Amino acid sequence: MHFEFKVEGGNFSRAGFPSSEVKKRLKQLNVDGSVIKRTVVALYEAEVNIVAHAYSGVISVDIDAGKIIITLADEGPGIPDIRKAMEIGYSTATPEVREMGFGAGMGLSNMNSNADKLEITSEVGKGTTVVITNYFHE
Repeated sequence: MHFEFKVEGGNFSRAGFPSSEVKKRLKQLNVDGSVIKRTVVALYEAEVNIVAHAYSGVISVDIDAGKIIITLADEGPGIPDIRKAMEIGYSTATPEVREMGFGAGMGLSNMNSNADKLEITSEVGKGTTVVITNYFHE
């Protein structure tokens, strides 16, 4: 099963729609609730990062053979130092984003703790790609 979502940078009113849709589909497939929760938390954090930091992005979801692979590719400023960005509390969010309750510097660490496998690649001035993989029993 494959599906995609487009994400618009700055559009916080739509943040959460892709993760809600993924949650519905995983429930329909009778995936264990703990896997659904971890997957949705990781996806939501990644989704909010696109909305808060990038101009636009695409979320691609592939579910098959006991795993879900979510690829989030954005066009944005990129991450100059991924290791630093993984530190709890580190954030480059604008004051406006922080005023909305986002940008606390927990996103990447929350993704990491809720993914069985997390891969992040980034090019400054071009964008970032995040791949979240979670496994489940069929």
